[in-house]
Amino acid sequence: MPLIAIEEHWIMPDLTSALRAMPEDVRDESLAFNEMGDHQQRLEDLGAGRIAAMDAQGIDVSILALTPPGTQPLPARDALRLSRAANDVAAEAVRSNPSRFRSLCTLPMSSPPDVAGELERAAGLGHVGAMVYGRAGGLLLDDPAYNDFFAAAAELGQPVFIHPQLPSAAVRDASYRGFDPMTELGLATFGWGWHLDAATAALRLILRGTFDRHPDLQVVLGHWGEMLLFWLDRANSLSRVAGLQRSVKDYIRSNFFITTSGMLNPALLHHALSVTTVDRLIFSTDYPFQHPTREEITSFLEHFTSDGERQKFSSANAASLYGIDI
Repeated sequence: MPLIAIEEHWIMPDLTSALRAMPEDVRDESLAFNEMGDHQQRLEDLGAGRIAAMDAQGIDVSILALTPPGTQPLPARDALRLSRAANDVAAEAVRSNPSRFRSLCTLPMSSPPDVAGELERAAGLGHVGAMVYGRAGGLLLDDPAYNDFFAAAAELGQPVFIHPQLPSAAVRDASYRGFDPMTELGLATFGWGWHLDAATAALRLILRGTFDRHPDLQVVLGHWGEMLLFWLDRANSLSRVAGLQRSVKDYIRSNFFITTSGMLNPALLHHALSVTTVDRLIFSTDYPFQHPTREEITSFLEHFTSDGERQKFSSANAASLYGIDI
């Protein structure tokens, strides 16, 4: 049974240098996670080492995506230049290993007028979707400045993956301070803040009417839906207040795909299946930050009730969403 992983990160040295060179007051501290252990080496490897890791896990195809924070913290001109460069590099990696790689493009979200154009250019290079974050500077993802982007994504059939990012300085000051620096950073990122930030970005898109305007638009959330699946009983109440055509849950079931991000917990699977359907669940490992073994992956797949369900989760859903022949 083929296995496709869709949230497999990489980094480009020029982008790392640009992000590190940003002024300290706006530098993304989560870059530290890329430098832990052998992460930097593994992130930069788009060749034999990465394929060997895939083989060890039993992964047939990896969909590459820049690691956080992508190019979104950069000034507009640098974001456009480095987004284009990164998309060229990833497209070349796919051309070099077409049976093993696909890629999600990165976009210059700090330069809204350039986003739709770069999405279209990247699609022409063979990218199968985009990875973005919930905020670029002070501009939220649901801001009308991005209307053309979402229209283009829907028209081109390019799914949009909303990945977590470090919350804004104001949010961190209000909610995540008061500990030692590493505990503060962990609380604001992988321990809580990342996921709440991404869930809020997705919920805001729903409340903004994005999917009423673009019913074919497809969005992907990692980490079992970034908390959103677990709070729909309350979030559904927003539909009436916001004047939406459908319930929040309906949008989740028709316009969102959910990935595991390496969190192979059967309890999370069972809850996800109570909210959405197996047709909306996709495997991912969140490479290189999570390291599920082949045995752990195989064991998790046993929690599906049939081979048909296992195949949907393992490869068929991703293949259909991203247009991959398997």
